[in-house]
Amino acid sequence: MKNGRLPTIGPSIFSIANNQNFLVPPKDSVSPNHHNYLSNPTATTLSSALQHFINSDTPFHGQKIHTHIIKSGFSPNTNVSIKLLILHLKSGCLKYASQMFDELPQQTLSAYNYLIGGYLKHGRVEESLGLVRRMVYAGEKPDGFTFSMILKASACGSNRVVLPRLLGRVAHAQMVKLDVEPDEVLYTALVDSYVKNGKVGYARTIFDMMLEKNVICSTALITGYMNNGLIEEAEDVFSKTIEKDVVVFNAMIEGFSKSVETAKKGLKVFVDMQRLNFWPNISTFASVIGACSVLSAVEIGQQVQGQLMKTEYFMDIKIGSALVDMHAKCGKIVDARRVFDYMPEKNVFTWTSMIDGYGKNGNPNEALELFHVMQECCVEPNYVTFLSALSACGHAGLLAKGREIFESMERDYSMKPKVEHYACMVDLLGRAGHLDQAWELAMGMPEKPNSEVWAALLSSCRLHGDAQMASIAADELFKLNADSRPGAFVGLSNALAAAGKWDGVSELREIMKVRGILKETACSWVGTECGY
Repeated sequence: MKNGRLPTIGPSIFSIANNQNFLVPPKDSVSPNHHNYLSNPTATTLSSALQHFINSDTPFHGQKIHTHIIKSGFSPNTNVSIKLLILHLKSGCLKYASQMFDELPQQTLSAYNYLIGGYLKHGRVEESLGLVRRMVYAGEKPDGFTFSMILKASACGSNRVVLPRLLGRVAHAQMVKLDVEPDEVLYTALVDSYVKNGKVGYARTIFDMMLEKNVICSTALITGYMNNGLIEEAEDVFSKTIEKDVVVFNAMIEGFSKSVETAKKGLKVFVDMQRLNFWPNISTFASVIGACSVLSAVEIGQQVQGQLMKTEYFMDIKIGSALVDMHAKCGKIVDARRVFDYMPEKNVFTWTSMIDGYGKNGNPNEALELFHVMQECCVEPNYVTFLSALSACGHAGLLAKGREIFESMERDYSMKPKVEHYACMVDLLGRAGHLDQAWELAMGMPEKPNSEVWAALLSSCRLHGDAQMASIAADELFKLNADSRPGAFVGLSNALAAAGKWDGVSELREIMKVRGILKETACSWVGTECGY
């Protein structure tokens, strides 16, 4: 029936063959005042009974009223029909709601709005927008609720849903044109739409127009600023938000946790919110653990873990995965594995974090062993999992194993390798001394090699003293962006030096000096009592 004709609603829809009392709802589902709709159905009694089910936790029980209406031949008025539509929406039966809408004697604005909202709630964005177009063609004028739904839809764009270009801005223009008076809901929807479509400046303009700024608007704007690296603007909005909640604190902590320069501020906000009696939720803890990962702040991470162990969140798969990742990035691979083994449920992100942690902490064999166990547990690897496994093969020098994993991506999982996977294979072949094969793989890629591929080849050329191929790889790197890859100059210089071509080394060093190209000095984080 997926693409077939919508079935007509009839008594058979609600299977009642073995239930002689099908018209009598469960005792706890209807109050005594609503039983008279069975013996003497009127628009008033049916409307009252339907409203009772709409307001209840079990609206699907009210669908029996629809069966009763059909069997009795009662002709519902518009009010009862719309309540039946709402009842089916609340029960999650979109096809029955849509049929009720089509059978309405007069499709009112409120009926359109209910169905548009229902489609949107269930992720049917394109259908909801199609209904908006149908409404406009029918001569109905959208109201504030309609526009709030359109704006909500404009923020739902993804690879699966292609939305009209500039949908949010078009909706905003129509609001102004039709003189729709914006309320708090519309303002919030506008801010959220502009933020999610990358127009933070427009979002701020709308935000500043609001007489009373609610915390939902503030949170949306803060998220937009943080995603665009505008930290000071986000802090300004946060400081001016009077009525704060956990979500707005989470927006600040998550934004701060993305960068090593601001992660400490995220930890401070985490402490401040608890001093103000706001209790952290799962999202809070996940962001704080992320900040600890960025800072390699293992001691603070352990304190957060201790706090988590006193809550019901500790067993959550999202928190467990974040803890595994944090311990691994802090070099505590044994602690990471302990959390991993303790988790009652694991997803692909949990497995990937543990595999990647083993690889980056000098345990490539354990990483590959865990990758094999993951496959035996029927957990399908993603692109990052394969990248971690290939990287582990590179560290262990396991060329045959790496080749097998690389080929299995498309053969066993129908996943076409990305540039990053090709870069790993070029590095693996190059380290093993198969420079010609590495070159052939780079040249045979389905897309043009990027800087990571050429950097991997250049590093291998330096390792094995192939100055000619190193010059070609470095030249390709310089074409992509010479100034952002100072390591390419150093790598080529080292390759020339290894081959004894000192004139070339001197010439290259002189070019670097003239252009002011310097390779950044490496650094390490060291924990102290004063900070990092």
